[in-house]
Amino acid sequence: MTTAMDGNPHQYVDRGSGALCTERLYQDRLVRFFYGRVRESVPAMFRMLVSRRSTALLGYLNYDTQWGSAACRRFLRGHGVDLGECVDDPRGFRTARDVFERRIRYWECRPMPRDPHTAVAPADSRALVGSLAERLPLFIKNKFFEYAELLGRDRHQWLATFRDGDYAIFRLTPEKYHYNHAPVSGVVLDHYDIEGHYHSCNPGAALRVVSPYSKNRRVVTVIDTDVPGGTGIGKVAMVELVALMIGEIVQCVSRSRYDDPQPLTRGLWLERGAPKSLFRPGSSTTLLVFEPGRIRFAPDLVANQARADARSRYSLAFGRSVVETDVRVRSPLAHARTDARRSYILLDPRLNHVE
Repeated sequence: MTTAMDGNPHQYVDRGSGALCTERLYQDRLVRFFYGRVRESVPAMFRMLVSRRSTALLGYLNYDTQWGSAACRRFLRGHGVDLGECVDDPRGFRTARDVFERRIRYWECRPMPRDPHTAVAPADSRALVGSLAERLPLFIKNKFFEYAELLGRDRHQWLATFRDGDYAIFRLTPEKYHYNHAPVSGVVLDHYDIEGHYHSCNPGAALRVVSPYSKNRRVVTVIDTDVPGGTGIGKVAMVELVALMIGEIVQCVSRSRYDDPQPLTRGLWLERGAPKSLFRPGSSTTLLVFEPGRIRFAPDLVANQARADARSRYSLAFGRSVVETDVRVRSPLAHARTDARRSYILLDPRLNHVE
């Protein structure tokens, strides 16, 4: 069975220029074949494909072999990846994995907003923003994820905290820099893994599987920003998802550049804009969930998402304009609501200095 999305181009908005760009979807035909004919006709084979063992094998073939390395070089040339941003000399890269796990001089080439009450994008990625509250215009019907599954059905405290809140989805494509950075400053309240599958993050694949982002294996980190020195936008849940050929999410929190990485533990301080984790390797997705009423998304992200002149597979699926914006890690994502921040300061006099 085919859908209206099959074979259609997928466009996004370049944040810097406002131009529409057509994404060169990696292995799109193969992904559509597996998520179409194989999934429908040979479900046992499809289940094997999205298993941990299969994704590890595919990752090895694509990223750790000479065949994978040659294909990677062609892919990066075709996508205009700037290897001049790298911390390490690209001439020393031997495999595709070396390229996908590259470190960049983010302190020079990924500037961050000065306002300490601004949440920032956690990754170089294509972003969508939304609301869990059905009454709000940014509400998108449950397709990307099912809320209770996303955070874990047994995590009653966090399900109550974030109900009717806002969220942002960041889809990393294979050519992107694959470190996640902390979107906010604050203290880690909770950190846990949820087992699941390894579905592809290709837009067509994501729309064929019911709420795939709450079906994939994922790591959830809950951050309290209402602390001295914090971003002051309430609690934030950061959900990092594995995907096809992503075998591992390495937590490597660093306060300064990539120096002295630490394991992620409860009570640990996260510094906004600093490295938090690494996807190994390929393409994957990061979600942020915010408490209701605490943030306003950057106006350009909201406006871009509603552009009717873009040909987006998401728009075809939802019957309304749902268009991604290509964002850079540490760029502005959301601002603290002034009314919410003022109320918080009145309640906690320790933080009066932020005004």
